[in-house]
Amino acid sequence: MQLYGVQSTALRYFLEVARCGSISEASVRLNVAASAVSRQISKLELALDASLFERRARGMVLSEAGTRLAAYARKSQLEAEQVVLEITELHGLQRGHVHVACSEGFALEYMPRNISAFRREYQGIHFTLEVCAPAEATEKVRSGEADLAMTFSLTPQKEVKVEHFLSGAIFAVVSNSHPLAGREAVSLAELQPWPIALPKADTTIRQLFDICCGVQGLLFDPVLTTNYVAALYSFVREEGVISLASEMTLHKQVADKQLQCLPILDEGMQARRIELQSMAGRNLPAAVSAFRDFLIADLAKAKRR
Repeated sequence: MQLYGVQSTALRYFLEVARCGSISEASVRLNVAASAVSRQISKLELALDASLFERRARGMVLSEAGTRLAAYARKSQLEAEQVVLEITELHGLQRGHVHVACSEGFALEYMPRNISAFRREYQGIHFTLEVCAPAEATEKVRSGEADLAMTFSLTPQKEVKVEHFLSGAIFAVVSNSHPLAGREAVSLAELQPWPIALPKADTTIRQLFDICCGVQGLLFDPVLTTNYVAALYSFVREEGVISLASEMTLHKQVADKQLQCLPILDEGMQARRIELQSMAGRNLPAAVSAFRDFLIADLAKAKRR
């Protein structure tokens, strides 16, 4: 819900230009003239005595002052929307909406299972589940576009609160008929003789894998590279190759004995975390808080397994 009476026109126009990186595109989304958007930006810059954007050939990029104002404006907008939700919708969690961003591995099994379990108790809560690269999921929380992000992280993130975390160690995935099946653990060097299928370079799995292999001088020539994680694990079953995954990503397929996840001994393959993230400093709406607590309880159980 957009709170036009609460959120000033100038700040609202400013935020849309920040999202789009263009006054003309922002004017289309806002359904107002570009000149009106430009005037509101100039009004803000005059009032603050600061340039909010750097004007470049390919668009507008937030200046340092603009970045700070955007963080304030996003939080103010979200908090205003929360007040309306609490007054008009959230009577004992009978109604509400939760927007979750997650990387693809969590969208295969984990997030649908938990959303379904949560809705068995709170059927009036509706969800948006957006699947994207790990860094993009974090950015959606930082910008306020998503309420929660469930993703893998390699480094601490600014303006993001980590609600809960656990190890995101990377495992080797094999079919039950693979020669390595049944092993308690493997090293990267032991994977080298076998065909391997890998995700693309924008994933934390591939980034850590490439770093660890580079340090050890190990060369792999993947027979399949894809940006669709589900295809990797179907290919493991069909072709008998090796792939890589978080154990949580394939929990159901491992429990059903369709695939096996083997711990990788190389230390660098444990250098990431699974994080449940929200915007730092934001008071979460009741529906979001309830689902956050639901996920934290489930993640705590996963940590003990």
